[in-house]
Amino acid sequence: MTNILLTGASRGIGAAIADSLKGEGLRLVGQSTRGGIRADFADPAAPLTLWQKALDALDGRIDVLINNAGIFESNPLDLDHDDWVAGWERTMRINLTAAAELSRLAVCHWRAEGRPGRIVNIASRAAYRGDSPAHWHYAASKAGMVGMTKSIARGYARDGILAFAICPGFTMTGMADDYLASRGGDKLLADIPLGRVADPEEVATLARFCALEAPPSMTGAVLDINGASYVR
Repeated sequence: MTNILLTGASRGIGAAIADSLKGEGLRLVGQSTRGGIRADFADPAAPLTLWQKALDALDGRIDVLINNAGIFESNPLDLDHDDWVAGWERTMRINLTAAAELSRLAVCHWRAEGRPGRIVNIASRAAYRGDSPAHWHYAASKAGMVGMTKSIARGYARDGILAFAICPGFTMTGMADDYLASRGGDKLLADIPLGRVADPEEVATLARFCALEAPPSMTGAVLDINGASYVR
């Protein structure tokens, strides 16, 4: 039995990942602000509380952590300074710090028990390409997630602890729909050689592979899924 904790499980990419992880031999606990184990990562106490509740629900053992929860909120430069800083810190807290706390708890859990484990972080194309002038904070949070993934992979591979990052471009979720509409969807689509944004199910296929099947030598990999809109 493989026990999995997935954050941001209620919609979009997270819901697609949850659907992909149903089946014999898999037990999934999902977090969201609306269902599953409720946890709002704007609250600094939420990651530890979530971890403890997930451990209880999964009989004291988590084998895979998938950090998917995140927000994409505009933070224009012309805001009042304190408001701009608050917007920056809110995105960092939800997108990066919560994932870092959960990753630390997972690594400590596996090392204490002498067991292997896997972390899958859902980052973004923005980690490498950057984002709009109103989304410095989003790009920085996702770049931080990529750096964290690489550090975990390098630090704990000998313990059998593997880490992977997935970097989607635009994906057909509510979060991306709003952005596409605000920036002129046709113009943005012209920048994607594939001619369309990704479906959540495509990202979920990659997340499932990393969570369950990717060979250990792939640890530290950062995997793009963006229709060739950004290639490295």
